[in-house]
Amino acid sequence: MLDAGSPERPTALFVPGFTGSKEDFIAILEPLAAAGWRVVAVDQRGQYESVGPLDDETPYALTELALDLRTMVKALDAGPVHLVGHSFGGLVARRAVLDDPSMVASFVLMDTGPGAIAGDIFHQVRAFQDLMRASGAAAVWAALKALDEALGRQEPEDPEVRDFIARRFHANSPACLLAMAQALLVEDDRVEALGELPLPMLVTYGSDEDRWPPAMQREMAERLGVACAEIPSAGHSPAVDNPDRTVQVLVDFWTSVDSSVDVRVGS
Repeated sequence: MLDAGSPERPTALFVPGFTGSKEDFIAILEPLAAAGWRVVAVDQRGQYESVGPLDDETPYALTELALDLRTMVKALDAGPVHLVGHSFGGLVARRAVLDDPSMVASFVLMDTGPGAIAGDIFHQVRAFQDLMRASGAAAVWAALKALDEALGRQEPEDPEVRDFIARRFHANSPACLLAMAQALLVEDDRVEALGELPLPMLVTYGSDEDRWPPAMQREMAERLGVACAEIPSAGHSPAVDNPDRTVQVLVDFWTSVDSSVDVRVGS
């Protein structure tokens, strides 16, 4: 867990996506803490430095991960939180919010979608899942590297970052990755249910988002009846690609939420 800041405002909790980890938010945590919020980023069960079963997918069902998230919020003992769910983490966070909306002061859906992924990404995740079952994580890692090369995606220049990304992938529980992949392939559209909640929400995404494309993001925001914020010069991970603008989007949104109600700790 990464934890920074000592606020008079609600704590902000960040939930990472498929093959991600708490470190995906590291570039934005310090400036958000400096702006006055306590910020916490976590690994989900079975991700990177969070332990979980290696060969049983059942504990990684979306309902179980959502329960984990609700337990985390209670453990923070900070009242309702500003919840940010990135990518697959947004699907988990959405399930937790639907189960208990009282646990959140606001909800940001960051580069996540209304339900299962589609198009080319769907087929890539299905192939990921099939290869993982047949040949294991090492074969999947090799295939992902080959795909990046074929698509012209550049590796990080910093060798420490490259080493971290490889180490993180292999530290994930295989069962966790398989279950998360399955959820990405089959998750229902729950936008209507989410839109019924009287809860401040924001849809934000990178301008080059390719899992749930920008048009889908804007449509989801319209269905929810909430604002959306496109982050320029960013892909699927705006907190990594354009941290300054990501910070500004979150600060503007949280400030508007916090100013609408007395949210001081102990109030």
